[in-house]
Amino acid sequence: MKKLNILTIILLIVGSSGFAQEQVLYKQIDSTELFMELYRPQKSDTAYKYPAMVFFFGGGWKGGSRYQFLNQAKYFSKRGLICFLVDYRIEEKHGTSPFESLKDAKSAIRYIRKNASELGVDPNKIIAAGGSAGGHLAVATALIQNYNEETDDLSVRCIPNALVLFNPVIDNGPGGYGHARIGDEYRRFSPIHNLKKETPPTIFLLGTKDDLVPVETAQYYEKVMKRVGSRCELKLYKGKEHGFFNYKNFSSYKRTVLHIDKFLKSLGYLNEEPRVRVE
Repeated sequence: MKKLNILTIILLIVGSSGFAQEQVLYKQIDSTELFMELYRPQKSDTAYKYPAMVFFFGGGWKGGSRYQFLNQAKYFSKRGLICFLVDYRIEEKHGTSPFESLKDAKSAIRYIRKNASELGVDPNKIIAAGGSAGGHLAVATALIQNYNEETDDLSVRCIPNALVLFNPVIDNGPGGYGHARIGDEYRRFSPIHNLKKETPPTIFLLGTKDDLVPVETAQYYEKVMKRVGSRCELKLYKGKEHGFFNYKNFSSYKRTVLHIDKFLKSLGYLNEEPRVRVE
């Protein structure tokens, strides 16, 4: 890999599992530093540009940890993707609102695309993924035009090429999640209110007993996506609740990982059948 700015890469670890981890400073706002952690394919080829999968953790824009999707990142890095676990500003740690969280998510995508050559990433194969509020951030990078950091280079697109959404918060309107904090801004912030043609191909993973994201809302989202000519695969998991996909629920974790694997293979981001175990 080519050398990035001396302030960018602060840590390099080669884990016992064999893939390299790099902690990258992608954004600084005053004294707040925001990092993303990279997981590369084993024995990666520095001459090859890999698809990237960018994970945003859940937690209602209030809390959470970038390591929520650690196991998914390890699996998909073994499958041939460069995976990024992204920090972003949250209320409990930074005293910020959901709007700052979205600004950071957009900054993360722009950073990866702008530095794609140095990172070994194919800038035309960036997958945004996330769960719950992190799912909102993933899809909002594609759909929401506002809430851009003033220091960002807006000539660099923040729109990903594909979306992987784990019970995402897609409705911030009246009656939807987070409306008390979003208020009338929901018209410019809520994904379901901003669906449009050429939304990236999407897989939407949802439990039928989710108490935050109603099945009917997800089905409407899928219907509108198809109406505007965009691909959306809604996967419903019977009897599963919010957060069912997390690693502690190993059976559901494995099912969702394999469904995502099949989806990404259909896009040409992965090759052949999985040759690694889901663990």
